[in-house]
Amino acid sequence: MKKEKKPDQVVFNTETGRYEANIKPYATDLVAPVITSTDSIAWKTNNINKVNKHIQAKYNELKSEYDKMMEQYEYNNLVYSASFNFEPVVGENYHLYIRENDSTFLSIISPEECNFNHIGSFYLDADGIWHKI
Repeated sequence: MKKEKKPDQVVFNTETGRYEANIKPYATDLVAPVITSTDSIAWKTNNINKVNKHIQAKYNELKSEYDKMMEQYEYNNLVYSASFNFEPVVGENYHLYIRENDSTFLSIISPEECNFNHIGSFYLDADGIWHKI
């Protein structure tokens, strides 16, 4: 017995012998609304821009922290490489000067009380880190 072919708009499974239009995940009727894919390019572009801005802000934050840390490192190298003939007390202010021969020295004498070339004033914290005032 020859099976008769159904028209294209009829969803018929020849293997099971059943009409399957109602179980398809898509529209099968000729008057059904058109299936269009959503425009994901705008969504991707927006999210890419958001993520890039977030990462750029985080990078700038980290770079700023790094720059501060490197500045503190340089100040500590400068103070610790200076000559001084006393043991600095934690929490006290000290002044860094430069001599004519470009050597540096640390002193308790403030810049107002002397005529040395003043580089900066520092205090020593409990961790042994010098902070510029």
